[in-house]
Amino acid sequence: MTGDPILNITIFLVIVVVTLLVVYRVSSRNTTTADYYAAGGAFSGMQNGVALSGDYLSAASFLGVAGFIAAHGYDGFLYSIGFLVAWLIPLLLLAERVRNVGRFTMGDVLSFRMRQRPVRAAAAYSTLVISSFYLLAQMSGAGVLVALLLDVRSTGGQALVIVGVGAIMIFYVLVGGMKGTTWVQIIKASLLLLCVLMLSVFILGKFGFSLSNLLDRAAANNAHGEAVFAPGTEYGESGTTKLDFVSLSLALVLGAGALPHVLMRFYTVPDAFQARRSVIAAIWAMVLFYLATLVIGYGASAIVGSAAIEAAPGGENSAVPLLAFEVGGAVLLAIVAAVAFTTILAVVAGLTLTASASFAHDVYANVLKHGRPKPGAELRVARITAVVIGCLSIAGGILALGQNVASLVALAFAIAASANLPTILYTLFWRRFNTTGSLFSMYGGLGSCLVLIVFSPVFSGTSTSIFEDVDFHLFPLSNPGIVSIPLSFLLGYLGTVLSAERADAGRSDQLEVRSVTGIGAR
Repeated sequence: MTGDPILNITIFLVIVVVTLLVVYRVSSRNTTTADYYAAGGAFSGMQNGVALSGDYLSAASFLGVAGFIAAHGYDGFLYSIGFLVAWLIPLLLLAERVRNVGRFTMGDVLSFRMRQRPVRAAAAYSTLVISSFYLLAQMSGAGVLVALLLDVRSTGGQALVIVGVGAIMIFYVLVGGMKGTTWVQIIKASLLLLCVLMLSVFILGKFGFSLSNLLDRAAANNAHGEAVFAPGTEYGESGTTKLDFVSLSLALVLGAGALPHVLMRFYTVPDAFQARRSVIAAIWAMVLFYLATLVIGYGASAIVGSAAIEAAPGGENSAVPLLAFEVGGAVLLAIVAAVAFTTILAVVAGLTLTASASFAHDVYANVLKHGRPKPGAELRVARITAVVIGCLSIAGGILALGQNVASLVALAFAIAASANLPTILYTLFWRRFNTTGSLFSMYGGLGSCLVLIVFSPVFSGTSTSIFEDVDFHLFPLSNPGIVSIPLSFLLGYLGTVLSAERADAGRSDQLEVRSVTGIGAR
């Protein structure tokens, strides 16, 4: 299934050219650090909410979740529920407080009442690791799409397209900064929502707009039969898989509020009220999107069949493009693929900007230069870092070809929930929390999560592992959240109560007042 390669490439290039023009038009306004990192706080809550949903609705949602539902039914839809429910934490606990306390990065919040240098360094390292895992998923999704569009089944051919995606992404970040990236996210999110809603209507129309008929056909064309309507096809085979599901759920629900590129977006609005409006707007956009993934996933099972999906290049990730071709032919395939490509480009641009900003602002400007960098030096370091991260993400995406993108993103959520969330909550709500506790929590959560991932079935021991031919896995679960998240909370507590260090009462009071009222916020 390739459709019309010329049509596919044409529609994709049109969208890319339009977004490049938008980025170029706003690039002249990137005159200050605040412009480059936070768009000068100039976006409204509604605009930022749409962009926020664009940041969040990645290739994992569009390709991975829908493909997971097509293959495993109910168990796949649990990804959608986890991704959506996770937004209660930013809405109720984080959005306004983070906007009031920080300025550009997560490190601004975590270091507010701590010793600046060690905490900012830890925040930057955490951001770089989380962004790297997220980037792996997006780049892997790009390889899947080109394989389907152009019938490129060789690893070398898919690697070339990943290089191309990386190059465009680097341009977005270098030229457009946060303003350009935000407008690309707004365009992409609007296209993505329109695309999934249109595809859902087409699918339901094929079954007389009867959801029952759709589900009956989905069960008939799925290897699991009617079991796709109940839990257990993927996570119910044994006690280990059930525990893996609990671990996955913890990572999805607790990880969203600690993703650095999500937290950074709260600084693109002028005040805390608009930050809350951003989250509300993003939630409504995601409600529509994830309801559509249910129809698209079961629609792919009904129309394409689980066997054909598993046999296609990219496996489960190919479900949406295959479905688009069956429903609307080459034109719909080209539109869906172009939107998916734009989704990947926009998300990787946002991730790269966040990682480069964290390194330049937290490590270079505040750790190495003690908060006194030369004029223009911080922006220059941020742009150089963006190029380096882009190149590394290209290499990682090639390595991760064939992995389910939703599963890869779930690992990024687990790392964020382990390394960042306990420290953020302790910093905002526990007056006694200190620098030692921060470092114990961040490094302990980050280190334990990475070690468990490396020695899990994700890396070795199964036919779907990154390294299929070796087996060095010791940890039985694919997602380590059930171990690393509680461990991080515990380490943060122990590091605080066992150290002789005392929290700065004055800074703690200032943090509390600023986080609640916004007084003193920049």
